[in-house]
Amino acid sequence: MTKISIIGAGSAFTQEIITDIMLIEGIEGGTIALVDIDAERLEIARRLVAQIIELSGKKWDVIASVDRREVIGGSQFVINQIEVGGLQTVRYEYEIPLKYGVNQCIGDTLGPGGLFKTLRTLPSWMEIIRDVEDLCPDTIILNYTNPMSAVTLLTSRFTEIPVVGLCHSIQNTSHRLAKFAGVPYEEMKWRAAGINHMSWFVELTHNGEDLYPVLLEKMKDPELLKKDPVRLDAMKYLGAFVSESSGHFSEYIPYYRKRQSLIDQHCNAGYNGATGYYADNWPIWRRENDERIIQQLEGTLPLEMKPSNEYAAIIIEAMLKNEPQVIYGNVLNEGLIHNLPSDGVVEVACMIDRNGINPCRFGSLPEHLAALCRSNMAFFDLAVGAVLESDKEMARHALMVDPLSAAVCSLAEISDMFEELYEAERDFIPDLR
Repeated sequence: MTKISIIGAGSAFTQEIITDIMLIEGIEGGTIALVDIDAERLEIARRLVAQIIELSGKKWDVIASVDRREVIGGSQFVINQIEVGGLQTVRYEYEIPLKYGVNQCIGDTLGPGGLFKTLRTLPSWMEIIRDVEDLCPDTIILNYTNPMSAVTLLTSRFTEIPVVGLCHSIQNTSHRLAKFAGVPYEEMKWRAAGINHMSWFVELTHNGEDLYPVLLEKMKDPELLKKDPVRLDAMKYLGAFVSESSGHFSEYIPYYRKRQSLIDQHCNAGYNGATGYYADNWPIWRRENDERIIQQLEGTLPLEMKPSNEYAAIIIEAMLKNEPQVIYGNVLNEGLIHNLPSDGVVEVACMIDRNGINPCRFGSLPEHLAALCRSNMAFFDLAVGAVLESDKEMARHALMVDPLSAAVCSLAEISDMFEELYEAERDFIPDLR
C-alpha cells in the first residue's frame, strides 16, 4: 500500500497536494501521514485531508501526530513543507536590513531574509532527515520548503536518500509567457534551465517562430510592462525571460533595488516588487488561509476537487504506475548544466518513472546568465556550509556575496547588519562558532 508523509502539514500546500493525489486515476487507497509541531494546525489539516478523501470516494487512511516518529515509518514519499520560526522573525528580517539600505520585497531565498531563513530552517530539517533515514530509508524526499536551493543542497550533502526540490515557477511562467505572446499554451515550445527562482527560458518558439521579438514589441505597451516590470525589463537587456516573479527576481541581482529611484521606476505593487510585501502580508495570508479552511470544514465555503499545477502528485503517479512524466525539478547538477558548479543544485527538466527522478542534461547556459546563477549558488554554498560546519564567519561571508547587499552596503555595513540580525534571532538559530 502507498504511504505518503507530509512534514509541516499545516502549510497551505497541503490542500492542493492531497487533492491532486486523490485525483490520480487507478490509485484507490493508501495512507497519508501528517506531521506538524503545532497541534491545532495539525488537527485542522487532518480534518481537511479526511474531508478531501471522503469527497474523492477513495479508501485512503489519514494519520497525524506532532511526533513524526510515530507516523512516518514505511513512507515511500516524504513531502517537506516546514516553516521554522517565520512568524516570529519576519519583521526582523525585513526591518533590520532596511536600516542598512537593503530593501527587500520577499526575503525568503537570497539576501538577509534568505540567509537567516536558511540558518533557522536547516538545523531542524537535518533532525527530520535523521528520522527519515531511520524509519523510511527507501523513500524519496519531495521538498517544497524555501530557500529551495539551500534545502535541496543541504539534503544532497547530508543523506543518500534521493531528493528533488519542487516549485511552481516554471509552470506559472510558461503559461504567463504564452499569454503575453498571445499564442496557445499547448502550441508553445521552450527550453529552460538554471537554478530555482532563476531558471532562464533560453528558447521560446511558436510554430518555429522565435517569440522574443514578439515579446519585445508587445512590451512597448506600458500596460503590459506594468504586469511584470522587472522581468520584462531584464528580458530586454539579458535576452531571456526568468522563471520567478518580478518581486523575487529583483532581489537576486544587483540592478533594481539598490536605490529608491530604481525601485520607483521598476517595481510596483505586490509580487511585482513592493517593499516589504512579504513581511507585511504573510501573517495576514496565513490567518486568512486558516479561516478559509475552517469555513470549508464547516460547509459555509465549498471544498472543490480541482487539480493544481504542483508536481508532487505527478511524481507519485509516474513512479507508482511507471507512466513516464516530465517535470522541472531541483537536483544536484553533476554536469547537467556545464557552466554551473557541478556540486550545486540546478533546476532542469526531469523524466520520472518507477526508477525515480531522472534529470536531463541541458548543456550550457549563455555565459552572462550562468554568471548571474553562479553568484546565487555561491551564496547558497556558503549558507549551507555555515550550517553543516556551525561556522558563523561562513554565514557572514554568505551575506557579503549576496548581490543585493553588496550593491548597497560596504563590507563593514554587511558585517554589522549580519551581527544585528544574528542577535535578534538567537532564539531561533543554533549557536554558530
